[in-house]
Amino acid sequence: MRRWVVLFITCLFVAGLSAWDGNTQTAVEKLDQDITEATVISLPEAKAEEKKGEEVSLKNADGTVVATATLTPADGGVHVVLDVDGLPEGTHAFHVHEKGVCEPPDFESAGGHYNPTNMKHGKLNPEGPHAGDFDNIEVDKNGKAHVEFTTNQVTLEKGKENTLYTDEGTSLVIHADPDDYKSQPSGNAGERIACGVISE
Repeated sequence: MRRWVVLFITCLFVAGLSAWDGNTQTAVEKLDQDITEATVISLPEAKAEEKKGEEVSLKNADGTVVATATLTPADGGVHVVLDVDGLPEGTHAFHVHEKGVCEPPDFESAGGHYNPTNMKHGKLNPEGPHAGDFDNIEVDKNGKAHVEFTTNQVTLEKGKENTLYTDEGTSLVIHADPDDYKSQPSGNAGERIACGVISE
């Protein structure tokens, strides 16, 4: 009789242990599933919030793409990479203009320089510069140029005072002549020879 009692208790213990192992395995599997699902959901959401920036094609009066600018967010501003292929050799002014419209042949549709803070033109002006005033670019004898710089004068963050995403849009313009960094209203930079819309 005593032996049967011991055997019965042993069977109950084994059954309980098996059930506990099964519940533990189920709990672990559920936890693993929850973590996997959370990962699958969160990654696309994080990626959707990333700012990819802008790639802008600048065309001449004939509609030919003569430059490509890539604008990406940088700490406190925008990183600009400009590649030129097909412009006249020499020094040329390079600006952001206040409207996202590039109608050839003169590109006057782009308006004046982008100037949300109502400053004077030119980095040599004590009351300047415009937010859209960039340094001149140098084009070689083959019509090519590569320029990289970071500016805190503008931003790609919507809602900021100096954002490039305005209601009227903005554009990039290259001029025939160099900017003297002081003459009003545009540095005596001459005709607009290339234009590309940043945003509309």
